[in-house]
Amino acid sequence: MLKDYFLNKVENAIELAVKNGKLGQMSEYKRGKLPVEKPKNPDFGDYAINVSSLARSAKIAPPMIANSIVEFVDKEDNEFSVIGGFINFKAGKTLLIDLIFEILSKKSDFGRPENIQKEKIILEYISANPTGPFHIGHGRWAAMGSALANLLKFYGHEVYQEFYINDAGSQIQKLGRSLVIRVKQELGESIDFPTDEEERKNYYPGDYLIPVAKEFLKKHSDIKTSDDVDNIDLQVYCDFAKEYEERVQRELLDKLHVEFDNFYSELSLHNSGKVAHYVNKLVDSGKIYEKDGAAWFKSSEYGDDQDRVIKKVDGSNTYLTADIAYHADKLERGFDRMIDIWGADHHGYVARVKASLEALGYDPNKLEILLGQLVNLVINGNEVRMGKRKNMVTLEDLVEEVGVDATRFYMAMRNIDTTLDFDIELAKTNSDENPVFYVQYAHARACSIIRNATIDKINTETGKTVPAILSESDFENLIKNSDKGIIEMSIKDARKLIIKLEDFKFLIKTSAQTRQVYTICRYVQELASEFHSFYNSTRVITDDTALTKSRLLIVWAFKQVLANALKILAVSAPERM
Repeated sequence: MLKDYFLNKVENAIELAVKNGKLGQMSEYKRGKLPVEKPKNPDFGDYAINVSSLARSAKIAPPMIANSIVEFVDKEDNEFSVIGGFINFKAGKTLLIDLIFEILSKKSDFGRPENIQKEKIILEYISANPTGPFHIGHGRWAAMGSALANLLKFYGHEVYQEFYINDAGSQIQKLGRSLVIRVKQELGESIDFPTDEEERKNYYPGDYLIPVAKEFLKKHSDIKTSDDVDNIDLQVYCDFAKEYEERVQRELLDKLHVEFDNFYSELSLHNSGKVAHYVNKLVDSGKIYEKDGAAWFKSSEYGDDQDRVIKKVDGSNTYLTADIAYHADKLERGFDRMIDIWGADHHGYVARVKASLEALGYDPNKLEILLGQLVNLVINGNEVRMGKRKNMVTLEDLVEEVGVDATRFYMAMRNIDTTLDFDIELAKTNSDENPVFYVQYAHARACSIIRNATIDKINTETGKTVPAILSESDFENLIKNSDKGIIEMSIKDARKLIIKLEDFKFLIKTSAQTRQVYTICRYVQELASEFHSFYNSTRVITDDTALTKSRLLIVWAFKQVLANALKILAVSAPERM
């Protein structure tokens, strides 16, 4: 990476300057303390390092320090300059040519780091009840979680994606009772959900159970009356509705290009005896005590602000009880690291889960929690209450309205800890104001340029065929056997674009390490902007065949890097628009 290259050059020079007594009173230098940044004025260079912090030990002014360091820099064909306490760096032709050559060589692997410390990671990013359609918030976790999985895989980790099904507890019974009412309605019975607010909480009155009731009656064609409905055990309705809703959820996930390796049932966790097993381990180690008829976990001994109930007075488990067993089970399955995406309202839950892991003898630092904020739907500049807009209640409705690509991109384009305003109307427009269209159009434009150079055309006036500048096979051969001399012809015109292409390597490293995917969305917008600027100022297809080949290689390199980034986001890279 250019940043690492630049930093290494400067740090080598610092050591030489110290050795030669050129940095005042400084007698030694410890590497890794100087940050590399982008100059506010791009005319100064590609990167800059502020060496002012060295003045504390050198006891001389920062400009003197910077100038002394630059004297010892091995510059090659790169440019180094000093402004105040900043050392500025501008990459020379050799580095830029090598970068394009690297993209042409590595193709879909460009940006993938080498020799990382590989981890086996389990990533859980949707935990949902199988009691109804996904809401908008689920869409954000789906987009961000699956993009994070793609990013970590690209970085080099082994990633296992898991969906946690909240299918234990009273909600499944509520679902079954609600289906009974819908089935009776389908049979013509005059029955409805309770109007009393408290009683209504024991049901799911949404219209989404109407097609479930129709499907149930198709399967049970012998049901003719309300008495027939009542003669069937409630569990039958519970199981049918649960399986139906799980199927609907999985179909939508497939549509969104979200692929889970496993769907883990909370009910199976209880039925397997694992919940009881881990509770007993806590009991045996003296971490559980009785108080007011309930069982309490001594979580305050491990950093929580208070102890927590894990078994209620009535003998039922709390949500924490199953979560303790679930996370312990993840580690028992051999994962090096657990990453969970939770809603911000679960902030207080983090300490107690980590406390339980430590109490069970595991390393709590193996659990990482990413807390995400909510999504607001915005239409014509106004926030819309999702429950008030019938055609925009569920995630599926949103996907139908704006499409898969826009849904995924918009859901991932803000930092997870920031509330997301999803502008419905903007997401549907074919304009530069829409970031999805803007980015995808850049890819399609690059593909169009290459097509125009490699496909024969018909002269509309003469009707004669005008041969392409290069055949498709010749162009493929040019990519495989590119000449650095050819690439050099376009370095000056494409310099800013090439530097932005190089940024992709650093982006992958930092984004994977910080678990952020919004940075990828921001990067592809900036990259598309640089490409559009390059296209508007530089004629790619010219009368000079060698120059055309050179510029086509730059276009292809751009197309490849953009496609690599969009693949991480699971957003399509169209060849035509």
